[in-house]
Amino acid sequence: MIVRDLHEARKGERLVKADGWDSTRLLLAGDGMGFSFHITRIHAGTSHVFHYKHHFESVYCMAGEGEIEDLATGQVHQIRPGVVYALNENDRHRLTARSELVMACCFNPPVTGAEVHREDGSYAPAAELAPAD
Repeated sequence: MIVRDLHEARKGERLVKADGWDSTRLLLAGDGMGFSFHITRIHAGTSHVFHYKHHFESVYCMAGEGEIEDLATGQVHQIRPGVVYALNENDRHRLTARSELVMACCFNPPVTGAEVHREDGSYAPAAELAPAD
């Protein structure tokens, strides 16, 4: 059984900070669950382009308001508490926060914790981050 406290995790290396957002990685690839689970905060008044080419992501909004735009179609969806979105086609998207968004996020394949967003908004494939044998 794995038990972690969000507040404790935010005090250590599981808290990853970037320009305009932070993410606390509660479950990572090393936990062996087959997915990773994060609580991510998107700062109010910020907008970010992401494109997870090698990962599927589902996101549940717990607090805040904003919108997600599918950059392939131009479709815009409002984000508020209770809304879930799933990037089931590795969708390139823009996430904009009108107020601080607090999101529960699940990635498959799981992230290792060593990822950083590349210039195109994606993470490298897990195989590129795996330690050599």
